[in-house]
Amino acid sequence: MGLLTLTPAQASFLRLAEVSVVGEAALRAALAAAGAALHGADCVFYLPVSDQAAVHAETWPAGTRQLTLADAEAFRQFTAGAPADDMDEAFVELDYWLVVGTFADGRLVSAASMYPWHGTHFADLGVITLPEYRGRGLARRTVRAISARALAGGYEPQFRCQLDNTASAALARSAGFAQFCTWDVVAR
Repeated sequence: MGLLTLTPAQASFLRLAEVSVVGEAALRAALAAAGAALHGADCVFYLPVSDQAAVHAETWPAGTRQLTLADAEAFRQFTAGAPADDMDEAFVELDYWLVVGTFADGRLVSAASMYPWHGTHFADLGVITLPEYRGRGLARRTVRAISARALAGGYEPQFRCQLDNTASAALARSAGFAQFCTWDVVAR
């Protein structure tokens, strides 16, 4: 069972404007008839309300801090060392609404950025850790730090990853997030 939400334009495009209940087979048929497809499902994670105060109250570990445009060179070096696929999938950018990084051995080794969903208090996050620094808890600390800052600003951190990205899903869980749902969007 699932929930299908469409804008009026999408419902018209898929010829579902007059339909109140759509099964999966009917949705797939409507997508095929319109020459459209689903983008590919993501897991969506949120911090449980019962855990948010603890995350908000945590002290940031040494080496983890908010990044600014003054960190452009460190961020450039970081992105040069990160796998291109990771950069494409995580959407970590220095000029986003909120950016936090963790430094080790004199360099930026893990970075997370967030942007708020337009008109909401949800802040979507992406995170990357350089391959040679994975497995040390640095991504977890970066995710918890950026989540604390978002919570302090009145935003709900949201962690998304593709269904087959088991490492990212494990990171979400280790950072205290719980899976809320899977979701997909129409890709034209």
